[in-house]
Amino acid sequence: MKFRNFKMVDYVVYGRGSFNQLDEILQPQRNNDAPIVFLVDHYFQGKDLVNRVPVRGNDKIIFADVTYEPKTTYVDSIADQLKDEFGMVSGIVGIGGGSTMDLAKAVSLMMNNPGSSADYQGWDLVKHPGIYKAGIPTLSGTGAEVSRTTVLTGPTRKLGMNSDFTPFNQIVLDPELTRNAPVNQRFYTGMDCYIHCIESLTGTYLNEFSKAYGEKALELCRKVFLEKESWDDECDDMLMMASYAGGMSIAYSQVGVAHAVSYGLSYLLGTKHGIGNCIVMNHIEEYYPEGVAEFKRMVEKNGIDIPQGICKGLSEEQFDTMINVALGMKPLWENALGQDWEKIMTREKLRELYGKL
Repeated sequence: MKFRNFKMVDYVVYGRGSFNQLDEILQPQRNNDAPIVFLVDHYFQGKDLVNRVPVRGNDKIIFADVTYEPKTTYVDSIADQLKDEFGMVSGIVGIGGGSTMDLAKAVSLMMNNPGSSADYQGWDLVKHPGIYKAGIPTLSGTGAEVSRTTVLTGPTRKLGMNSDFTPFNQIVLDPELTRNAPVNQRFYTGMDCYIHCIESLTGTYLNEFSKAYGEKALELCRKVFLEKESWDDECDDMLMMASYAGGMSIAYSQVGVAHAVSYGLSYLLGTKHGIGNCIVMNHIEEYYPEGVAEFKRMVEKNGIDIPQGICKGLSEEQFDTMINVALGMKPLWENALGQDWEKIMTREKLRELYGKL
């Protein structure tokens, strides 16, 4: 058996107020006049956080439009813009939710790799390290801060740039940054972590490494979304660590049915990752009976409305597009259903599932 030797984040700082150390952290990475580029979620445009970004010299802030999850064309356009404007930059810092952090990782890679980011959608296709990159989450749950992938929508598929060159060089985990997140968004993103754990802990790829992180992340999610009477600073602290541990759990295993199916929704309809996972999770008791029952209790306790009927009125051609995208996620299906997964999750079965969403 060949064991995976996976790359982790180089440096991690955690704690309330740790964002204030960003200037000090970035200082050794500054290369003469080459700027640091801050990719900041456009949600923060005009808000106080932007005034705290440690801009020096000819550093640049780009407000990342993450209305939809990052497209390969958007990654390429930012990388090309930076090359035209500066030639080279000292580093990329992503500040925002999972989409912003994925965008930062992808732009970093495309500063040093030729062609289009679409050329690198898949496993271990990236040949050269990117430039220095740091990730600072302002939402907790995606695990994008620790993962070796960047989830991108390309011309023909939704698939990440999965490689050892993808993880951040530095992450700053400051729970204060998540304090004012919109309630629905916080829930959907937190559920991404919860669903990671359910898929990882019940999958065929499970091992003690994944189990150790997954069980801790699951415990924290249950405290936040089931046991706590109201949202407070401790919830932000716990959910940020749940996100980190959940991301670590799938680093040595995989996700499963909810993620595979939600990729199809995202590719065709532009459904955001967290909410897409929730929409699917609502209907997959067959695969995760205990997890789905607990998920529904979390939804009820937190007063969240999960969208219904988003696939209503789609053509068969559109259903086929989603099915093709979902079935392309082979490692996810194998983790969820075993090596004979293709006999279990047929096109007909998947079509029936999409019809319920």
